[in-house]
Amino acid sequence: MRSKYLLLLFPILLFFGFQLLEKKAPASSDWPEITQSAKPWTRWWWMGNAVDEKNLSKLLETYHDAGLGGVEIAPIYGAKGYENRYIDFLSSDWLSMLDFTVSKAKTLGMGVDMTQGTGWPYGGPQVSVENAATRMVIQDYEKADGKALDTTILFQKKKESQPEAKLIAVMAYDKNNDATEITNYVDEDGNLNWNEKGDWQIKAIFLDKTGQMVKRAAPGGVGFTLDHFSESAVDSYNSYFEKAFAGKDYGFRSFYNDSFEVYGADFTANFFEEFKKRRGYELKEFLPYLESEESTEIVRRVKSDYRETINDLLLNNFTKNWTDWAHDQSKLTKNQAHGSPGNLLDLYAAVDIPECETFGSSYFLIPGLRRDSADIRNVDPDPIMLKFASSAAHLTGKNLVSSETFTWLGEHFKSSFSQMKPEVEQAFLAGVNHIFYHGVTYSPEDVAYPGWLFYASLNLTQQNSLWPHFKGFNEFIARSQAILQAGQADNELLVYWPVYDVWAEPKGKMEMITVHAVDEWLHPTEFYKQSKKLMESGYSLDFISDDMIAKSKVNKGLIQTSDKNSAKVLIIPETEFMPTETFRDILELAENGANVIFQTQPKTIPGYHSDQKSKENVFLQLWALIEFEDGKASVGKGQFFLSDDLGKTLEELGIYREKLVDTGLDFIRRKVADGTYYFLVNHSADAISQNISLNAKAGSLMAMDPLTGKRGTISSESTAVGTSVNINLKSGESIFLKTFDEKVELAIPAWPDYSKSTSTLDISKNWKLTFNQGQPKLPAPQTMETIKAWTNNGDSEANDFSGQASYSSEFDFTKSDGKHYLLTIDKVYESAKIWVNGEYAGNSWSIPYQLDVTEQLQNGKNTIKIEVANLMANSIRYLDRNKIEWRNYHEINFVNIDYKPFDASNWKTMPSGLDGKIQISEFE
Repeated sequence: MRSKYLLLLFPILLFFGFQLLEKKAPASSDWPEITQSAKPWTRWWWMGNAVDEKNLSKLLETYHDAGLGGVEIAPIYGAKGYENRYIDFLSSDWLSMLDFTVSKAKTLGMGVDMTQGTGWPYGGPQVSVENAATRMVIQDYEKADGKALDTTILFQKKKESQPEAKLIAVMAYDKNNDATEITNYVDEDGNLNWNEKGDWQIKAIFLDKTGQMVKRAAPGGVGFTLDHFSESAVDSYNSYFEKAFAGKDYGFRSFYNDSFEVYGADFTANFFEEFKKRRGYELKEFLPYLESEESTEIVRRVKSDYRETINDLLLNNFTKNWTDWAHDQSKLTKNQAHGSPGNLLDLYAAVDIPECETFGSSYFLIPGLRRDSADIRNVDPDPIMLKFASSAAHLTGKNLVSSETFTWLGEHFKSSFSQMKPEVEQAFLAGVNHIFYHGVTYSPEDVAYPGWLFYASLNLTQQNSLWPHFKGFNEFIARSQAILQAGQADNELLVYWPVYDVWAEPKGKMEMITVHAVDEWLHPTEFYKQSKKLMESGYSLDFISDDMIAKSKVNKGLIQTSDKNSAKVLIIPETEFMPTETFRDILELAENGANVIFQTQPKTIPGYHSDQKSKENVFLQLWALIEFEDGKASVGKGQFFLSDDLGKTLEELGIYREKLVDTGLDFIRRKVADGTYYFLVNHSADAISQNISLNAKAGSLMAMDPLTGKRGTISSESTAVGTSVNINLKSGESIFLKTFDEKVELAIPAWPDYSKSTSTLDISKNWKLTFNQGQPKLPAPQTMETIKAWTNNGDSEANDFSGQASYSSEFDFTKSDGKHYLLTIDKVYESAKIWVNGEYAGNSWSIPYQLDVTEQLQNGKNTIKIEVANLMANSIRYLDRNKIEWRNYHEINFVNIDYKPFDASNWKTMPSGLDGKIQISEFE
């Protein structure tokens, strides 16, 4: 009987079991887990590889305590006078230090990456001349009708030490540029034994080596840079590391490759053969057009073919080849594609962790944010440049998007957390979620202040006067990245990047797609203008390449680029060149249900073809099959639109912008199982206090402050298109909102309303100042009738001081139940830790300088202590004024932001401490 009843019950139990499995996990009000990758990592400069176990252990513990999640080992040149500590790269001693580092990091819960080489770019003593970076050298000769060539065809060295270049081919061109190969008519002495009638332009093509050596190489890493276009050269390079690591897994996470920076490398030994195989014709016959800078059709087409071939070789022979090899070694790859001559999207997509770079200082409208023009490089970072890396990650289903962050943010020793915050927020808004600082230098305990420093780094080392306050900044990034690594990117648009338009630029030979030249290859394009306009209008988007389009499919009307990513529409901005194959792929997407918007009709196909007209006609005939009526055409299950008003067409499709941007807010979204995260940032000049509209519908809503980790429920109203919520963000503030798909009960307090205070107490009077620790010496304590900075008061020792000092005071206070109290400081130079009544209240280091002190305040007498950490600038000026030697390195030594010899002796005193009013305001 029992078995009979069990058989009867089994279908019922099975049904309810599946019902339980299908239920969503309960909504959570917790902050996502702060994982190792959520914490910020740093590039870790090993100067001269002069590392030892004692200092490695101590420094890793110091980094861990400051909130860093991992390090990226970057061997570099060394400090003079410490040569006896140097360790050759990949020697047994070096590998022992690597092993110790990884093991120690593991005990601390930290990760380790390593640069696969020293300095940059890839290269070293293992790179033979044959495998070194290669260039094409073309020597020109003129041959008159009936006369023998009066010079020999021999390679013309610019330096005696230059290796002998190999003659690849000799070509003769008539007045119409029709070509004849005459290589076989040149004897071993360089004599040309050929005398065809007519006047001829002779071009001798040599395979030459660039001669570039590894830049900033560490001991054991000096040598030629690698030929990235040669599969055999890359294989040889990788095998060198495979042999070094043979028999042991050192347990680091990934190999890292910096931006290309292989100067003048535009060729490889089998380039002509590869070109003909891929493009279908002999490039040698078209060299006059490759060398020309005239904006003619044939010049542009030949250059496009040349650059596409360079891209193919870089992508396949280096990037994909390298990643496959790394996977065989159980390692990931982390790569910067920018600076290379290839399609950035495809190069980023070919690795495990795409990495972009923030270089220079952005201008923000935030009042009070310091940006001294004398202390910044003449380069404005463009967040759209960062989106090439994040787009590649999103579209291929990769979660992490890293960034080399704060490269030359400002002059050495003058960069503050308040300047870093909007810069890193801008990176977050572009899709970055795995910050790497540039960087931290390994500096042993016995090296005097300021320790070893790298010439282009932010120099956030344990010697930095801001270091004791660094954890607060790192916690802000960790909390932010914990959310930005959760779920998937929530971007509704795909914008096609017409790389063939870039490759058709008539200027130059090899098009280097760099961060520093965006004014040339990016800003003038409709791709850039339309992308920027869409983003500023409130749309979320990613960029897509030809290859990514080919690999996409349609699922329920959405364009699915991977198992983890889909979008609502594909946008083709004004495009001159589009391959027929790409257009066919777009047609197939539409036939399967996709919506595609063309800003204009693509004009033609890229590249040179012997049957140019017939191939163009195929493309035009395909386009002609599309029957537009009022800018709209049905294509299979989907639609084509022809529209220069992208916003209007998107609205017709029911794809709505986030109107919250009209207030001045910037945003990015992440979709998770139970709702949507919004990251909202106010980089405008004004406070924003008003109702905003979210496109996501929210059953419940939660606010989350990445500065403090505090969370709170926030009231909202449903609207026809989403959710309405009241937001109060001062200039410089940011916040996360989480919309829950269902109405849920959250066991957290309501979010405070700081929009309007009911009363304010000024506590700016009667303060004492005590200097705690720092350089070059501790100044005498000070008393202040009204709080002010400790600099420029006639105390030279205070003017020279870099470190931490504490302001303290007492005040009477009446506290009301149910109220919230906000401590605000007009100016903090540069970071403040605050204690009220002996209880730590938190860290204030960004504009606006404010902190909720409700829990710490009491009725009656209250004490307050504010520890301030200032910049290193004043103490470095002291060293230079007193001619105390602190910079003495091999290679570039130490330079300023303009790459001139560094000298701080003429610097003005940087304000330090607190200034302006300190107030406590009461809020309902």
